[in-house]
Amino acid sequence: MKVVIAQVNPIVGDIEGNIRKLTETLGSLDKERPDLIVFPELYLVGYPPRDLLERQWFIERTEQAVVRIKKLSMEYPETGILLGAPTRSSRKTGKALHNSALLICNGETLFSYHKSLLPTYDVFDEARYFEPEFEVETVSFKGEILGISVCEDAWNVQDMWSIRNYGYDPVEELVKKGATLLINISASPFQVGKEELRFRIISNHARRHGVPFLYVNQVGANDELVFDGRSICVDKNGVPVKVLAAFEEELAFVETGISGSPGLYTPLDRTGSIYNALVTGIADYMRKCGFQKAILGLSGGIDSAVVCCLAAAAVGNENVLGISMPSPYSSTGSVEDSRKLAENLGIEFKVIPISGIYSSYLGSFEEHFRDQEPDIAEENIQARIRGSIVMAFSNKFGYLLLSTGNKSEMSVGYCTLYGDMSGGLSPISDVPKTMVYELARYINRERELIPEETITKPPSAELKPDQLDQDTLPAYDILDGILHYYVDEGYGAEDIIKKGYESETVYWVIRNVNRNEYKRKQAAPGLKVTTKAFGIGRRMPIAAKYQS
Repeated sequence: MKVVIAQVNPIVGDIEGNIRKLTETLGSLDKERPDLIVFPELYLVGYPPRDLLERQWFIERTEQAVVRIKKLSMEYPETGILLGAPTRSSRKTGKALHNSALLICNGETLFSYHKSLLPTYDVFDEARYFEPEFEVETVSFKGEILGISVCEDAWNVQDMWSIRNYGYDPVEELVKKGATLLINISASPFQVGKEELRFRIISNHARRHGVPFLYVNQVGANDELVFDGRSICVDKNGVPVKVLAAFEEELAFVETGISGSPGLYTPLDRTGSIYNALVTGIADYMRKCGFQKAILGLSGGIDSAVVCCLAAAAVGNENVLGISMPSPYSSTGSVEDSRKLAENLGIEFKVIPISGIYSSYLGSFEEHFRDQEPDIAEENIQARIRGSIVMAFSNKFGYLLLSTGNKSEMSVGYCTLYGDMSGGLSPISDVPKTMVYELARYINRERELIPEETITKPPSAELKPDQLDQDTLPAYDILDGILHYYVDEGYGAEDIIKKGYESETVYWVIRNVNRNEYKRKQAAPGLKVTTKAFGIGRRMPIAAKYQS
């Protein structure tokens, strides 16, 4: 069978635009008509549509769109169109919708498959909207018996998990019912290393059942989630026949009957994949929200430098404005390193000193703070002045403000509400500080964009004389190790201490993670790149008392 993998980037809710992209994709195939073209999970509405699925008008528009696609398919009678869409359930109990794969050809819906396994972990909440289907069926089409599944349906592999989330394997059932070609349409978000796991899962299915497997994944980004694509076709032995690009839209012709080649698949570089995920996330967030230009404060530190480079790569250097806002405690290097970064990138750069504004603030508080020692309140005023300045530019010119806090700082509250946390998107809020350094080296792999002084100097918030991050925080390699076990892996204190970390440090980190939930609940959306990000996939209470 000749199949086209349509690894495309839909926009959530933009049914009209997604139909237009589908139409253009079909039109581009006039020279060589395939037997089947396959689009990702919930392509018609984009993934994840969230509570749009609870709007009656939205479902009605989706149904009208399916009718239009059926009419369009009559212009390509020899080609089947397989795509994901929500469909109404006919049951009298349960949820009103299914997460479905529709096979449309020559004006008819030939087959509907409803997703069986609905994930409810991490960023997924599909049981909120969809009803599962546990009676899977195959469909004969163009000389093959298609075993169609949707995303999570392929993840319940017997040989790969010590404890499986589900007692049912839809892929195995499809093979038992005679499938000669397995197809999985997916919207599987990126996290570092996940594409290797996907490859093992797909290859495992093909080898175990002796059936070729075609996997089609969404690409692009929607809100916090980035989708890396990396769609793949493997032969009956699990050997890749075709591997599509990461983080790029791509159409690929695949002949499903041919043998694969082991050298076709190479795992993505860890740091490079994180870099490309963040660039994709910024670019799509801005494009899909209607922003042309980005603005951020440049401190001369590594976090703002990395975010600035990511933004320039995402939307072009001509569309980025960096502002240095020195205070009485800013080093000369903080401005000069920022200026050098801006020159290296070719972005617009401004310097707006805040010493006068800060003095005015302190004067206003003099009577009220007279008997109080200066502390974090005075320090944070500087951060909030800076936040107000960059927000003013954002309001005046319609730029998207990027906040620059990393995951390590966000974890323990080393960030200022309504100050450096101000912004519409927080690109590196799921990037630990140690990974920020890796990204900086990656960005400089061909030439120096981030000044070497920015990378090598000790990190500092520069909110008081001679301040260094390590005066308050543990060394970042230690902090990030503890955070990995506590936040990402869910370990308790005693288990982390057994890993070799000093108990006092472990308890300090855990205490500060817990007490700063209220800050993170008010943070800008961040881009997920690790196994557990602060955002929709982590739902911890704020007004709570517990000992980890």
